[in-house]
Amino acid sequence: MKVSVIIVHYQVKDLLRNCILSINRYFQGFDYEIIVVDNDSPNPEWKVLINEFHNVHFIELKENLGFSKANNIGVRSANGEYVFILNPDTEIEGDYFKEILDFADSQKKIGALGLRMHDTDGTFLPESKRSVPALINSFEKLFTKLNNDSKTYYRNDVAETEIAEVEVMTGANLLMKKSLYEEVGGFDERYFMYGEDIDLCYTILRKGYRNIYYGKYSILHYKGESTVKDKVYLDRFFGAMDIFIKKYYKKQKPFQYLLMKIGLKFKHFIEEKKIKN
Repeated sequence: MKVSVIIVHYQVKDLLRNCILSINRYFQGFDYEIIVVDNDSPNPEWKVLINEFHNVHFIELKENLGFSKANNIGVRSANGEYVFILNPDTEIEGDYFKEILDFADSQKKIGALGLRMHDTDGTFLPESKRSVPALINSFEKLFTKLNNDSKTYYRNDVAETEIAEVEVMTGANLLMKKSLYEEVGGFDERYFMYGEDIDLCYTILRKGYRNIYYGKYSILHYKGESTVKDKVYLDRFFGAMDIFIKKYYKKQKPFQYLLMKIGLKFKHFIEEKKIKN
């Protein structure tokens, strides 16, 4: 088995169907499997897909364990040399994946690989290629919208269609060898949702591997279709960022940690006020 596609699902049945159809249509020239982990979706309609797709291994969780734990469960069932972490609200757009796997096979010390993503309007999604959060780029992301070619949080110095080493890609599409996933311990399960992809990519870098942004080919990402932007969302998002800076900055760079902590709290307060208003 060359690659195991791991999809964590939460009540986006129709998007999940389209995602699976796109994989079955375009994954050619290599053996693959699809593992869907349902995170206790309240609406059971998704279960009709079990009879529609006999080549898919469905894992039904009895509670919503979050993105990190569900992916780790899926990977434990995987038989592939590679695992491809994929969001259910994405679609593969061509028969390019054999080329991507061949590229990955040819690289020394390759860590994670992520493809270019765009939304339904064709707009490039900048989270496809990112830097590790640090003091300056974190404040840039939280409080400004800079459009330049400098090495900012969204790695604007790397062209959208370029193939280049970057620090961080999104967990919406992330390819790596299963052995590497296991070596670094998979997703840190302290993250329920958000931030776990940043942490995983950074952990891979710290182990001496190279993360690659593969901008030659793209994936459609509907983005956030199962996410309600409410207080729970804000608490999870900013809570994830707090976990990251506490893990990597509190002891190592206490002054930067303090400033980043203040910035996160202030931005969290601003966003909560917007919801209340």
